[in-house]
Amino acid sequence: MLWILLAAAAGACLALQAAANASLRGNLSDVRYAAFFSICGTILTATMVMLAIRPPFPSAAAFRSAPWWNWIGGPLGALIVLSGAFLTPKLGAAAFMAAVVAGQVVCSLLLDHFGWMDVARQELSPGRAFGAVLVVSGVLAVRYL
Repeated sequence: MLWILLAAAAGACLALQAAANASLRGNLSDVRYAAFFSICGTILTATMVMLAIRPPFPSAAAFRSAPWWNWIGGPLGALIVLSGAFLTPKLGAAAFMAAVVAGQVVCSLLLDHFGWMDVARQELSPGRAFGAVLVVSGVLAVRYL
């Protein structure tokens, strides 16, 4: 249950981040600068944490052995920040976050089912598919009802 609560807290951080970036976009009058400065904050925070805890640096062999898709997290994070700053004012925070969650659930089910990107395989069951349908239905309800 603790892990579920921590994951829910991470979800709350995503909602807060989208709202903050949308507001920054309004103040700066440019979604690109809002995303840029948000990501600068991410880099500064990550740098401070790494300087504080000083973990051992990975070997060159570890870098070379990583598949190409291990490196897409940063660009994907930038797209998430940019989309939150751009879409939250258009959809509202709840509809944006509901759609983000729906995209996460559907993509995660595909990752699980096919075992892509080193994710442990978990077959797509009728219950899991129904759960995804409920999440997508929730997006429509949040946005249109």
